[in-house]
Amino acid sequence: MKPRLIYVSASTALALAAAACGNGYTASSPAPGAATGAPPSNSATTISVASTNIGQVLADGSGRVVYLFEADKGKDSTCYNACAQAWPPVTTTGGPQGGAGASDALLGTTTRSDGTTEVTYGGHPLYYFIADKKAGDTTGQGINQFGGKWYVLAPSGKKIDTDHAAAPSGSNYGY
Repeated sequence: MKPRLIYVSASTALALAAAACGNGYTASSPAPGAATGAPPSNSATTISVASTNIGQVLADGSGRVVYLFEADKGKDSTCYNACAQAWPPVTTTGGPQGGAGASDALLGTTTRSDGTTEVTYGGHPLYYFIADKKAGDTTGQGINQFGGKWYVLAPSGKKIDTDHAAAPSGSNYGY
């Protein structure tokens, strides 16, 4: 008996791979870029400041929060394969643009190993978290996954570390 070939769409494959990682993404969840605020693949990405339960943080032009990965050293990304499925890189085809509250001087780019251009801020490659379902969600904050911790960024470009219990309420400590 010959094996049957089964064709799976890219979005279904992503959903299955992400579900296998245990990150909360399901087949009924939107894929990155599908009504979640990820920029279209044919435009420049805007990085702005958004208000969240953590305070003022960086987000894309639609309010989808972005993260840094502590395992990244310098502006080169170390998040690929399963990591990039759970934490999709913020990419752009044009130069990134600073929106309300963001500093154009801190915006930049880096080239990923697959040739795509990833947005950086303050020298940090930026990522989305697949489990964030709507603008302002910060469910990836402080997660230790794929060899390092993930944090939202303050408008200064520094991580906002909510692991420090001594931080006063409403503060944006960029450690």
